[in-house]
Amino acid sequence: MRAAVVRTFGGPEAVEVVETALPEPGARQVRIKVAASALNPVDAGVRAGAFGGAGRQIGLGWDVAGTVDATGVATAWNAGDAVVALDYGMAEPLGAHAEYVVVDTDAVAKAPATADAVHAATLPLNGLTAVQALDGLRLTPGDTLLVTGAAGAVGGYAVQLAAHRGVTVTGLARESDAELVRSLGAAHATTARAGAFDAVLDAAVLGETALAWVRDGGAYTGVIPQAQPASVRGVRTAAVEVSADGARLAELVRLVDEGVLTLRVAETFALDDAAKAHARLAQGGVRGRLVLVP
Repeated sequence: MRAAVVRTFGGPEAVEVVETALPEPGARQVRIKVAASALNPVDAGVRAGAFGGAGRQIGLGWDVAGTVDATGVATAWNAGDAVVALDYGMAEPLGAHAEYVVVDTDAVAKAPATADAVHAATLPLNGLTAVQALDGLRLTPGDTLLVTGAAGAVGGYAVQLAAHRGVTVTGLARESDAELVRSLGAAHATTARAGAFDAVLDAAVLGETALAWVRDGGAYTGVIPQAQPASVRGVRTAAVEVSADGARLAELVRLVDEGVLTLRVAETFALDDAAKAHARLAQGGVRGRLVLVP
């Protein structure tokens, strides 16, 4: 089968599509025939060597939408089930940017009934990051939340999820994205902070700049693990490290089917054009996800 990998770090040209053996599922695992897999900034970080791993082959891709192809023992999934899953972390030697991927059974959820595989593939990593970050903020209805990078993939899901919970959301984004941010459920869209908020979800990775916009005793959550700024003024600071959670992913799928969450695709690329997709991501300005199709 074919898979996109890096064997040397660098720019988009470092991405290779190689022929490799078909992976076999072990106990409590399933093999998924990949129909689509989103490209995320973390993949660019892996490609560039930001997470280490020099001298070995590293698979790319965390998101997967497709069909269960084979199962190990002790799994409730069956061949033919349409599913989505998060293939967590740097994968050695393969990730989800491949024709097939093996994941743990408890990372899998039934695919949305109202979306095709290309759109469904944009949900696992960014949706789980957003919901797990919001959980850490422990907001209640009526609280105020600023989401930085509100027009992005994580930020957009965070806006929709928080608004659905009754939180009053302000989205920080470019002026050209203000209409989009409001359409996602933000009560306000701004290009600069206004007032002090009960909490900030810092999807744009502004760090201390965003921390200053939290009221005394409020809460801040970033999206890069272990990279949150130090606490000041009694503000509780944290950073989400996304985890694979099939049950939580199933809740997000339900919200997709209920029309609460919007799945946004910017462009699709063939798996063989993975390097071109990385080059497009590097250009910036993408609204929605780039998606690879084997």
